[in-house]
Parts: sequence; C-alpha cells; structure tokens
Amino acid sequence: MTNSSTILVFDSGLGGLTVLREVVAARPDAHYTYVADDAFFPYGHHSEDEIIARVVPLMGELIDTHDPDLVVIACNTASTLVLSHLRAAYSVPFVGTVPAIKPACARSKTRRVSVLGTKGTVKREYTRALIRDFAQGCEVTLIGSPELASLAERELSGQAISDADILAELAPCFVGDASDASARTDTIVLACTHYPLLLDRLERLAPWPVDWIDPAPAIARRVSDLLGPPSGGIAQSGAEMIFTSNRVHGLGPTLTPFFGGRAVA
Repeated sequence: MTNSSTILVFDSGLGGLTVLREVVAARPDAHYTYVADDAFFPYGHHSEDEIIARVVPLMGELIDTHDPDLVVIACNTASTLVLSHLRAAYSVPFVGTVPAIKPACARSKTRRVSVLGTKGTVKREYTRALIRDFAQGCEVTLIGSPELASLAERELSGQAISDADILAELAPCFVGDASDASARTDTIVLACTHYPLLLDRLERLAPWPVDWIDPAPAIARRVSDLLGPPSGGIAQSGAEMIFTSNRVHGLGPTLTPFFGGRAVA
C-alpha cells in the first residue's frame, strides 16, 4: 500500500457523484469522503446569506474531522457563492464547479448556447460575469430549473419520474427553429452536477440533438494536477459516504460505480 491522499467531495445532495466518478477515474490512488448536505437540500431554496452561513462553518468541521488533502466543491450553487469565502478561511486547496460557459461558447457552431442550472446558479452575478467574459458573441440563454435536481435525486434513489416532468424543465433550453439546424441551440451547459445523472433521458427527450457540456472531466484533471503524481504504485483506497442529516444512505450497489467499484462505508 502507498500513502494515499484524501479527497473530500462536497455537494448539497447526490449530484456531486457525477464529479466524484470522474475524479476517482483520474485518481484511483486516493481515499474518498463524499459529503451530501442533505439536511439543507436543495440549496436553491435558501438565500445567499443562508448558504454562506451554513457552508463555511460546516466545511471547517469537515476539514477538522477528515483532514483532507484537497476539497472538491461539486456544486455550482455553492461554488459560485461560497468558494471565495472557503479559500479565505481555510488553507486546504479547493476545486470548485462553475458553469462551463467558456468551452461551450467556444464549441458552438450556431452561436446559440443554453445554460441549464438551478435558479440560484443562473441568477448569480458570477454566472453573468462568465457570460460577459467568455460568450464570444454567442447568444446565451439562462434557464433556472426549479425541480430537475430533485428529480435526479429521486431517480437515483429508485423512484419513478415521468418524461413529462423532465421535459417541462428541459424544453426552455431549446431556442430557435427546430427545422433549421443552423439557427437553433446546439450546445447546453449542464450547470448543476445533478443533471448528468439524467443525461440518458435528457438526450432521448431533446427535440433535436445538442452538445451537452459536463464540467466533471475538467474538474478531475484539475484535481489530479493539484495533487501531483501518485507516490509509488496505485493503491485503491477506501471510500465513505456521509449525509449531514445522519441518515444511512441505503443506496448499496447504486453507489459502487461512482466510487470506482469500491465498497462504500
């Protein structure tokens, strides 16, 4: 066995598992602690001041308990709002998750991009600044979905959710004439880490094909760069899942693929 780095992955719920999956694939040598702040989920239902007051001291407690080498904030809402406060308060390196507007606009051929996020993320000044700085002449449509994150949580937990409920959240992203591929939305930024949990269904329900932009692979590359090369051989370390409500996760095999095949404590 080698001495493994400890990576703490934090989200309001289960959406950050989509980021965890990519980070584990990039760094199978690390030990992982995933924290879902389900006692405060969804963050979109709270004010900015409430989220800051919640997350900053909570992160201090988590750092004291788990002594991570690096923390991933796998939540767009928390990252766009709290990341600067966390970096000011704690010396541990933080990697955030922010809407991937720059790569989306660089890749769009029709110059029509939609950003699908929570209501909190799309109204944030941070998000609007990204558009001002990186839209590159694209028409960017911001869509604040009130329910899609909760629908993703329900499906991952084994509950049935209808196509109609998903489509109601998704439809506003598609702007332009469906019959004219040169003048309609061709790129959608998934600006909530919950949404890739539903990607298969989003692709199937889309009225026309688009390029879906998930920031998780870029986050994984950044984490690996910050940690540096693994020391010695690969040692697949442990994993644990923690809910701030103290409930037992009860998800069993559902979690295993996100943790790279490891048994989750």
